[in-house]
Amino acid sequence: MYDDKELKEYRDLMKPPEHFEEGFDWKTVIGAIFIGFLMMPGSMYLQLVIGQGIGPAARWVTIILFAEIAKRSYSELKQQEIFLLYYMAGAALASPFQGLLWNQYLVQSDAARMLGLTEFIPHWVAPGLDSAAYLERTFMHRDWLIPILLLVGAQLVQRIDHFGLGYSLYRLTSDVEKLPFPMAPVGALGTMALAESTDERKSGWKWRVFSIGGMIGLAFGFFYVLLPALSGLLFQEPIRLIPIPWIELTRHTEDVLPAVATGFQFDLGLVFIGMVLPFWAVIGGLVGLIITIIANPILYTHGVLHRWHPGMETVETVFANNFDFYMSFGIGLGLGIAIIGVWYVVKSLRSASGGMDFSVLLKTNKNRGDINIWVSLGIYVASTLAYILMCVWLVPSFPWIFFVLYGFIYTPVVSYITARMEGVAGQFISLPMVREFSFIAGAKFFGYQGIEIWYAPIPIHNYGEATVQFRQIELTGTSLRGIIKAEMIVFPVVMIASLLFSQFLWRLAPIPSPQYPFAQELWHLQALNTLLMQTSTLEGNSLFFEALSGPIVCAGIGLGLVMYTTLNLLGMPVLLVYGVVRGLGQSTPHGLVLEVLGALLGRFYFLKKYGAQWRHYAPVLLAGFSCGMGLTGMFAMGCTLIMKSLGRLAY
Repeated sequence: MYDDKELKEYRDLMKPPEHFEEGFDWKTVIGAIFIGFLMMPGSMYLQLVIGQGIGPAARWVTIILFAEIAKRSYSELKQQEIFLLYYMAGAALASPFQGLLWNQYLVQSDAARMLGLTEFIPHWVAPGLDSAAYLERTFMHRDWLIPILLLVGAQLVQRIDHFGLGYSLYRLTSDVEKLPFPMAPVGALGTMALAESTDERKSGWKWRVFSIGGMIGLAFGFFYVLLPALSGLLFQEPIRLIPIPWIELTRHTEDVLPAVATGFQFDLGLVFIGMVLPFWAVIGGLVGLIITIIANPILYTHGVLHRWHPGMETVETVFANNFDFYMSFGIGLGLGIAIIGVWYVVKSLRSASGGMDFSVLLKTNKNRGDINIWVSLGIYVASTLAYILMCVWLVPSFPWIFFVLYGFIYTPVVSYITARMEGVAGQFISLPMVREFSFIAGAKFFGYQGIEIWYAPIPIHNYGEATVQFRQIELTGTSLRGIIKAEMIVFPVVMIASLLFSQFLWRLAPIPSPQYPFAQELWHLQALNTLLMQTSTLEGNSLFFEALSGPIVCAGIGLGLVMYTTLNLLGMPVLLVYGVVRGLGQSTPHGLVLEVLGALLGRFYFLKKYGAQWRHYAPVLLAGFSCGMGLTGMFAMGCTLIMKSLGRLAY
């Protein structure tokens, strides 16, 4: 893994700087307010309409706006100021209260009624169906007070927890073990796309490449987002030249490819994503998809996929296949890959432990803004205890020993394994279904019955991914003191703006509804998958146990181990394995074709034309496209919200 050629190309894109700055000033504060109250509503709206927000666009619009203001003030934004604006924009667009929109749907959903779970969903998640809040479509009701307070408390602990175990593992893997983190430079390059001075822009490439991506995003966004939104305001039916979220082909191919979900997603952004992602990871996904297309008709013929029947479309097909086969198979594949990760970490530790200097952990680099390692570990212990106390209070009938094991045994182990895998191969590792099986064990062996445990803030976390974020902060030369100050400013902005705009969107129209097509299309499938699992802790026959198959899980484990061993012996890239597992995951595969197209264009055209510099161009091009696409979405959102607001005021 360590010597993989493609990983080495990514690893060498950026080196940590010598000098660090905070980058926190009045521009950062105004930027957080600007994003929270002007950009957040557009992002939330687009999530419901097309399934993706305008996070990148909001970030770049803020950066460009503040850069132009600075230019007219005869100054320039420093690299650290740009990164901090980018970082705060990401935090401000998290929209935690958007989860309440999902909760209100879940309680009222057909899936909950069909599975008989409506009465079991706890009132600290969402009020009961008899609440007047649903008739008024408002969160400003006393029945929502406890869910809102719980959400705020959990979010506060989560933001503090960010600097706990994740930061400690970053210090261990980066400073002590000196792992390369090959994918961190890709993210850092994307965030620093506009970090050029005025003189550098004249001869540099970042602004030019970003502008090209931005114009492509504006053009595509006009047809994909803006035209349907504006025509929907003027005509009875919107004009959709490009189907959202995809064009459905399952019924047309069911005779040739039974039990195979087919369709095509026309999102041009997938092409740019394919250019940025590691080539062999994308190709592995294609291989996994081809295997699925071949296997599903065979499994259907032999009666394994017996719930599928002609006439089903993508959502129904994916759910039926997951129930019959792919849920168990995916668990097995995930366990197989996790076993490989554990084996690799143990093997590499044995060979590297002799040369490690752990005394580095006790030293702090004031230039970088390091946190004392004992303070960081103290944050982890305190936040984990807070999660445990909340869980014991909310679900007193569930054995408390599970919460302790989650927080102080499982979380550190899996986080360290993931941190090492991210540091060496840029891959995220998780043990599938640990949380779910522990809940089932609590029900089976300790007599717990109910579904409250599924909604409690369980202290099962994988902090390994946070190490990559801290590495990106280091690569951009930003002091951690600036990040901490930014977190203190952005938290109240996020809480207030997210609640206000969640309320506003719900008042405009029911969610989901034809006004929010993505939510209307996919939320039912998500609700079915979510609630199916929750039936496993109720008394009586559980649909989850009916869907779970031990032999299929074992087959998935075996296939994952055999694939890895075979590809390793053949000398194939390590990322191919993870791509194949992703392709076998039986998600909606309609966008993978465009990802593969982007990967092929990047590998066989742009890489040959521009050489190694293409690795620098691709993330910036994607950032520009996201900005252009998001700008059209913002304009469409503004027109839609204004017209609908005027319509409500008129009556």
